Amino acid sequence: MTPGRHGWLRRAAVLAACAAAPLAVHANEWNFSVFLDEKPIGEHRFSVAGPADARKVVSEAAFSVKLLGLTVYRYRHRAVESWRGDCLAGLDATTDDDGKASRVRAEAEGDGLAVVTDAGTQALKGCVMSFAYWNPAIQRQARLLNAQTGRSENVQVRASGGGMLDVRGRRVSGTRWRIEGPAQPIDVWYSAEGEWLGLDSTVDGGRKLSYRLK
Repeated sequence: MTPGRHGWLRRAAVLAACAAAPLAVHANEWNFSVFLDEKPIGEHRFSVAGPADARKVVSEAAFSVKLLGLTVYRYRHRAVESWRGDCLAGLDATTDDDGKASRVRAEAEGDGLAVVTDAGTQALKGCVMSFAYWNPAIQRQARLLNAQTGRSENVQVRASGGGMLDVRGRRVSGTRWRIEGPAQPIDVWYSAEGEWLGLDSTVDGGRKLSYRLK
């Protein structure tokens, strides 16, 4: 992410693009409210359909940040992913990051994935995962594909304790897993049953970005 006057907002946008939908066999929807320093700035919706060996995921995010009544940042992102088990088989993602448009596409090629961005094409070998917070297999990954930038990023994932958080109007106990990479860490929250409940991250300027199920 390129730093700048709204660098912390761009970090929020990258987190939105990284998010992926919860594991399911039948069609389901998950809606997250998105907050910046506990103030609502938008939502991120996910739908997932199909069996585990032929799953389709649609992710749509919309953020607007206002200052003194004026919109100072606007973000829209839509991604359609296809999965075969724990492996990403296809991706078509478009992003409007405050007026800057980009697209990332990927499709299965040989034993890996071919990823196409405005900068060119790269080949990723083996089973590729995006930032699929829903999938417990993410806890064992050393690299994850960023759906907005098309980059394959080095990460470290580890258990990081638990705590209480507000979900759907009530306080619930959650387990936290921390994903550390090239930017600020991302704390991903799960219920005792393994449902993805939300995430937290500190963005540029020390501001807190949060997702919570609604």
